[in-house]
Amino acid sequence: MTSDNILRPTLQIAGHPIHPMLVPFPIVCFIGALLTDIAYALTAEIMWADFSAWLLLAGLIMGVLAGIAGLTDFLGNRMIRAQKPAWPHMLGNLLVLIIAFFNTLVHTRDAWTSVVPTGLILSAITVLILPITGWLGWSMVYRHGVGAVR
Repeated sequence: MTSDNILRPTLQIAGHPIHPMLVPFPIVCFIGALLTDIAYALTAEIMWADFSAWLLLAGLIMGVLAGIAGLTDFLGNRMIRAQKPAWPHMLGNLLVLIIAFFNTLVHTRDAWTSVVPTGLILSAITVLILPITGWLGWSMVYRHGVGAVR
């Protein structure tokens, strides 16, 4: 790779890619939602269902922002799109956002029906997809040099 860094992301602040700055927020929110769903299923304490709903909404908002930044990088540089993990990473994260959207809708129902069983299942599926898309994103940076400072 040349010194002009052809795998440079489109969206940056002071040379730092924005997408990886935003990604941790939805990950933490979606994992937190699964944990609070489990807590609600075990205790039936309404507070946990409320926490899940708020965590899902925050994760969805931050996930959409991270997705916009990632999509801008993806569409803005054909060399990034050419990397083998790019498409599965993008599609997997899109799937996470779609599931999280429906999970957010499910969590608007009354407490017990918002979590058990549908909300809990959707939260678990979301969290099970995240390590795969995370590994693909890691691969984009550390194996393919996307956004890496050279």
